[in-house]
Amino acid sequence: MCEIYKPEQWFKYNGLFCSFALTLTNTVSQQPKSKISASRKLSLKMLLLTRACEDLEREKQEREEEKVRYLGEKMPPLQLSGLNIHALSLLQNLCKQLHSKIDVVDEERYDCESKVNKHNKDIHELKLKVQDLGGKFKKPALRKVRVSADEMMRALLGSKHKGSMDLRANLKSVKKEDVKTDKVLTSEVGDWRKNVEAMSGMEGRKKMFDTGGGAQ
Repeated sequence: MCEIYKPEQWFKYNGLFCSFALTLTNTVSQQPKSKISASRKLSLKMLLLTRACEDLEREKQEREEEKVRYLGEKMPPLQLSGLNIHALSLLQNLCKQLHSKIDVVDEERYDCESKVNKHNKDIHELKLKVQDLGGKFKKPALRKVRVSADEMMRALLGSKHKGSMDLRANLKSVKKEDVKTDKVLTSEVGDWRKNVEAMSGMEGRKKMFDTGGGAQ
């Protein structure tokens, strides 16, 4: 059901009268009721499960029949009609002996494989221990090589290094006369501690007085 309400309301806004109609709709969505009862649903489920089990059983039987047919084509039965009972018993005993030998050989093969796997594992662990003890890489024997500054810069910079590099060019040139004057000055000055000790006390004052009188 859909009910429509049309209450008129008037509002005054900026001197104008406007009217609007307010409509309210109530729609009730009702779900359709199921026509199948719970017991009927349960019986249908049981029928479906029964049919599925029957299909599985039929597929299993078909696979077994296909297997028997395939083995019959690939492995034809033995022709034992011309053999007597004694020969048949001997053949059966021979087959049993062969099967027993096959079992023994299979056990030995399994033991050998397990031993080989164990030895391979031990060898791998020993290799890891040797690598840990001796190091992964062997240090090469280094030799002393004399390399000039130009060769070193060329090896480091490559093509960017241009010209030769003379380390003595940046040194300050000193003349021999300057060296001699420096030696004279250092010899005249001497040790300042000795000069201070000599001028201290009465002897120092006497020397100062003598030097002052001689100057006059």
